[in-house]
Amino acid sequence: MREWWLDERAYAGAEHLDPQYVQGYDRKSGFDPTEDVDVLRRRGLGPESVVVDLGAGTGTFTVAVAPFCGHVVAVDVSPAMAAALRERVEHSGIGNVRVVEGGFLSYEHDGAAADFVYTRNALHQLPDFWKGIALERIAALLRPGGALRLRDLVFDFAPAEAEERIEAWMAGAATDPALGWTSAELAEHVRIEFSTYSWLLEALLDRTGFDIAERSYRRSAYGTYTCVRRAE
Repeated sequence: MREWWLDERAYAGAEHLDPQYVQGYDRKSGFDPTEDVDVLRRRGLGPESVVVDLGAGTGTFTVAVAPFCGHVVAVDVSPAMAAALRERVEHSGIGNVRVVEGGFLSYEHDGAAADFVYTRNALHQLPDFWKGIALERIAALLRPGGALRLRDLVFDFAPAEAEERIEAWMAGAATDPALGWTSAELAEHVRIEFSTYSWLLEALLDRTGFDIAERSYRRSAYGTYTCVRRAE
């Protein structure tokens, strides 16, 4: 690594490196990947497709998409997450998944170009300068016409609206930290993590070679994008 290159593990959040936290992560996140798998299938996901899951966490999406494609590379920068992911894959009996300990800035893709890249709740761990480099690297590993499915905490409002929108977002937080993110946890996210504005993220996507095919937002704070890599 270059001496100025960001250490992703240092930015991953201490909780994601904690095996005890990781054990309760699926219950806390309450995530159902069905919609994402369906979107990729409508976009041509099939028995020969190569999928890269960046920031794969405990592997909820990886395990859900694996039966519908040829190969999945599940990548996570946290050793605790990667260990939980490997155990999950092994217990599921799925044979077309490879787990890699790495991140947006360190994963090196080999073999056939990916047809799809998926990432959920991970890109916000990088400052915007590094988001741009991460998206450039994602575009490089995708084939032209390949799709990026991106879900993340992104703010779909103007700076002048921040106080009103953030307060409204926090008002809908979970009360039990085992079953979701509390208002205190959301406040900490705003203070120390790197969620960006939608209009900055979309400019980065455009600059790194993506066309936005679909976008939607929930509570002006959680964005879902389907993007297509432009042909060179």
